[in-house]
Amino acid sequence: MAAMQAQIQALLAAGGAGTGSATMGSNMGSHMEVAKPAIFNGEVGKVGGFVTTCRLYLRMKMREATVEEQVFWILSHVQGGSADTWKENVMKELESEEVEYETAEEFLTSLKKEFSGGEEEAVKAAELRRMEQGGKTMEEFVQEFKRAARGSGYEGRPLIEEFKRGMNGGIKRKLMEAENPLTSIENWYRRATALDRNWRESRREEERLRGKKEVGEAPKQEQKQSLP
Repeated sequence: MAAMQAQIQALLAAGGAGTGSATMGSNMGSHMEVAKPAIFNGEVGKVGGFVTTCRLYLRMKMREATVEEQVFWILSHVQGGSADTWKENVMKELESEEVEYETAEEFLTSLKKEFSGGEEEAVKAAELRRMEQGGKTMEEFVQEFKRAARGSGYEGRPLIEEFKRGMNGGIKRKLMEAENPLTSIENWYRRATALDRNWRESRREEERLRGKKEVGEAPKQEQKQSLP
């Protein structure tokens, strides 16, 4: 156990390089800046982001590292809260060879399952139900909506209804009055984004023709109300 803890501390101090870093010079990722994950303390709402960031870093910076090195690197970023007990148990299992992970992805899947359970879905669903476009562009809203929709349990017609509820009224009316009804969420994303983009481009052209040099903050509420 002490040897494992020392190895984890060494990996954390080295910034996640691992012993495989010497062979990574040929990888394009080794020349790129890639954000490391924030320390994960077992908080349910943060496990998805932690796993995603770990996956990206491992893919870009540690592809040549062994599975053991990758697993220890992940563990080096698991500290505090309810995560400490889980981490200690995992280290004991690894040391005694009770468990063996064939890939880092298998370990990340196990980690996510341990800390999310059914709670993550409930958190994502609640976030989805609170979302509103407001002053965002449709492109921004769609990206935020997609992020919240993943793992929320919503799909098909219920997902479309939540998207319709959250978007601004003008665009929603345009789409609902369309001659050919939209039947998939992807079609709703595309058509809503196109309508919003066209309206904004038209607005910018009108302002240019009027010779307006600046668009102040004051019209924001008016803009929301006058979306097509």
